[in-house]
Amino acid sequence: MRNTVKLTTAALAAGALTLGLSACGSSDSGSASDTSGPLVVAASPTPHAEILNYVKENLAKKAGLDLEVKEFTDYVTPNTATEDGSVDANYFQNQPYLDDFNKKRGTHIAPVVTVHLEPLGLYSHKVKSADALKSGATIAVPNDSVNEARALKLLAANGLITLKDGVGNEATPSDITKNLKNLKFKELEAAQTPRSLDDVDAAVVNGNYAIEADLKPAKDALVLESAKNNPYGNFLAVKEGNQDDPRVKKLAKLLTSPEVKKFIQDKYAGSVIASF
Repeated sequence: MRNTVKLTTAALAAGALTLGLSACGSSDSGSASDTSGPLVVAASPTPHAEILNYVKENLAKKAGLDLEVKEFTDYVTPNTATEDGSVDANYFQNQPYLDDFNKKRGTHIAPVVTVHLEPLGLYSHKVKSADALKSGATIAVPNDSVNEARALKLLAANGLITLKDGVGNEATPSDITKNLKNLKFKELEAAQTPRSLDDVDAAVVNGNYAIEADLKPAKDALVLESAKNNPYGNFLAVKEGNQDDPRVKKLAKLLTSPEVKKFIQDKYAGSVIASF
């Protein structure tokens, strides 16, 4: 009904050539996208693809935008697919993550417009409050550098640990200066953190993966990031040079429309927060 394709990294690897040809309309992945075809956007399933599908089903036709949404379940393939031209744009990430990705991978992805924030939260199936965590408790954290640092800063902001002064977006457990509960950390792929809740004492989970796991961040999180002055807003992004693609401009306008703000507020009830 939504005409949405779900892709895993393995599926992409198997069909990358076909996807590249159909998405770009050109065999030259280094050139700007063919703006005559549909705008193909890679997105995490929740909430990104849900928001895009709302736009597709309710706003795009009137705006003259042919939008195609492709879902990915990891945090790497959307950027590499945008870089190589397999898709025209992506919507799943924040600025610290993108900066780190571009630096480490040599990609040239650029933000277009910030749409929403998914507050990072600490969850547990074993305790009802962060204070109830026992000495030596194990906490699962995302294993990519930016989200691990973000997780540690969340714990520090809530008094569970203390980090070195001035630590940035590459903080690791080695930067902890005080750990009164002697917490232990289990590093996992971000998508695996909610699935670890039966095996660890608590887990720091990204908002999109929390929602997919039927967790309600505004209700279920033991501690939750504040939205105030938060640098982790999620945005629409393209390969550098494609920011002026008229299809991208149309989508950027629709994603920051009053209709999308209301959709986010009504559907996610504070678990996802509009950033415009």
